[in-house]
Amino acid sequence: MPDQAPGRLLILGAGPTGLGAGYRLRELGYTDFLIAEAADHVGGLASSERSARGFTYDIGGHVLFSHYPYFDKLFDRLMGEDYQSLARDAWIWMFQRFIPYPFQSHIRYLPKEALLECVLGLVEARQNGHGGTNRNLAELIVHAFGRGIAKHFLLPYNEKVWAHPPEVLGTGWVGERMAMVDLPRLLGNVILERDERAWGPNATFKYPRYGGTGELFHRMMPFVRDQLRLEARAVGIDREARLVRFADGTVERYDHLLSTVPLDLLVRAMMRDVPEPVHDAAGRLRHAGSHIVGVGVEGASPSPKCWIYYPESDVPFYRVTYLSNYSPDVVPEGSLCHSLLAEVSHSSLKPVSPTEVAGDVINAMRRTTLLGATSRVVDAHVISREYTYPIPSVDRDEALATIVPWLESQDIHSRGRFGAWRYEVGNMDHSVAQGVEWVNRTLLGDRANELTWLAKRGC
Repeated sequence: MPDQAPGRLLILGAGPTGLGAGYRLRELGYTDFLIAEAADHVGGLASSERSARGFTYDIGGHVLFSHYPYFDKLFDRLMGEDYQSLARDAWIWMFQRFIPYPFQSHIRYLPKEALLECVLGLVEARQNGHGGTNRNLAELIVHAFGRGIAKHFLLPYNEKVWAHPPEVLGTGWVGERMAMVDLPRLLGNVILERDERAWGPNATFKYPRYGGTGELFHRMMPFVRDQLRLEARAVGIDREARLVRFADGTVERYDHLLSTVPLDLLVRAMMRDVPEPVHDAAGRLRHAGSHIVGVGVEGASPSPKCWIYYPESDVPFYRVTYLSNYSPDVVPEGSLCHSLLAEVSHSSLKPVSPTEVAGDVINAMRRTTLLGATSRVVDAHVISREYTYPIPSVDRDEALATIVPWLESQDIHSRGRFGAWRYEVGNMDHSVAQGVEWVNRTLLGDRANELTWLAKRGC
C-alpha cells in the first residue's frame, strides 16, 4: 500500500475489467471504492443467461484460456475443481462439407477447383514477396494468403464477424489471431493428406462446470459485494467536480475514475465541454453488435465438435458452438437435450432483425446439418447486445491517440474490451488484467507495468 492513499475510486462496470480491479483492490486491503453496474447482474459480455426453459447460454462462444499467471491463479482459486478441461475440436462449414480448422492448413478438403485457386493464389503471393502496403485488412489478407484463400474464406468470414467490409479494418490487431501460412508445409499437407489442428492459443481451454462462462465472474462477486452497486447506470460525468450522475438521480464523487463504458459513450456522457478534437475522434470509433441465438434440441449431442465457422453468405451466423459439449449442466437437469449457440453480427452497415433472427438461425441450422429433418427444437433464446465488437478500423489508433491522453489528464481511465477499444486485448483474461494493472498503477505506483492496456503482454 502507498504511504498516501489515492482517495475514492469509482469503477463503472462490473464486467471482467471492473471485477478484476475490485478483486485486486480487496486483495490489497483497499476498500474506499465503488463498482457501479448498469445491469442487475455482474459479468458484462462475459455473463450467461438462463432461459425460461432452463438452458444456460453465454453471450457468445467464449472459451477460457490465458496469457497471464495472475488470471490462471484467479481461475483456480475461484473455480476449484468445478471446471472442464477441453481440447479444441473446431471446424469450418463451406461447400456443403466440414473442413478442419484452421482453414489455411486444411485446404485439401476443398473441391479441386477451389483448392487449385488457393494454391495458385498463395504461390503468386509468395512470388510477389507479400508486396503491397497493407493499408487495411483486405489488402493484408490478399498479400499474405493469396486471392484464393481470401476469396473463399478470409474475406467473407471477416465481413460476417465484423459486420464491416474488411477494407474498413486496420491490420495492427491481427497478431496471433490469424494463422499465417508456410507454403512448403501447406503443400505437404495437401500432397501427404496431413492435418494440423493444434494451431493457436486456444488449442486447449477451460470451461466452468456450472453456470456457463458467467460463473467465473459470479464467483468474484462476494469479494466486492460491500463495494458493488447494481442497476446503477451512469448518465453524466462532471470531470471538473469529479462527480458521476446516475439514472436514478444519485451522484457519486470520485478521485480516480475507472470506466469500462464504451469509449464513444463515455465521451458523450461528459457534462461539460469536451475538446472538439476529442469529440470528433470518439465519433469515428466503429462497433458491431450481436444477436446470440441459443437453441435447445431434444436428444443427446450428435457430435463431439466444439464450434464451427460459417463464412458463406447464405447462412446468417458466423459461428455456432455446441455449448452442451462444454458442460452437461448448461441444459436442464435430468433432461436428455443438447444446446447450440449461434452468433450473428450486426451494425449500421449490416442491420439484422432481432424478431426474425431466431427463425432464420434455426432454418439455417437445418440446411447445414446441425439440425436433422426430425430434430425437435425445445428452446430458442435470443440475447441481443448493441456493443460486442470494438472495430479495429484503419483510423482507430489515430482516434485513440487523441481521446485517451485527454481522458488520462482528467484522471479518467478507460479500460476493458470497449473502454480501451483494442480488440486485440479484449479477451476475458486481457480484460481482467487491465483492471488489475490499473489498480497496481493507482495504488502501488506501478505505472511501467500497465502493459495490457497499451496492447502489450504483461500482468
